[in-house]
Amino acid sequence: MFKTVCLLKRRQGMSFEDFIAYYETYHRKIGEKVLPTARRYMRRYLRPVPNPLTGEVEELEYDVLTEIWFETREAYEAGMAALAVPETAAEIAEDEERLFDRSKNRFCTIEEHESILAPAG
Repeated sequence: MFKTVCLLKRRQGMSFEDFIAYYETYHRKIGEKVLPTARRYMRRYLRPVPNPLTGEVEELEYDVLTEIWFETREAYEAGMAALAVPETAAEIAEDEERLFDRSKNRFCTIEEHESILAPAG
């Protein structure tokens, strides 16, 4: 599998709850429609917790980590080409303006290395 990750920040003035509701009700459907070569599409919402030393809860740089899996790099590239079609790109950009602070959004691919740990005992 080939995975891409998007780190996304909600637009200023939008509550976290409204952000999740809009993403899950509207924006994700665009992704599902325009990425036919994707095999998984996961949104992981990031909720800040108190710092264990200070007790402070700080605003995070990102509100959601979006992961999209493809069977192969070629399937990923086909998906990215589909996003670049002018009509599709315009539809996505228009919806993103309602949801994200697009200046903070970041995109990358993932190379995973996993350690297999011994069972506790």
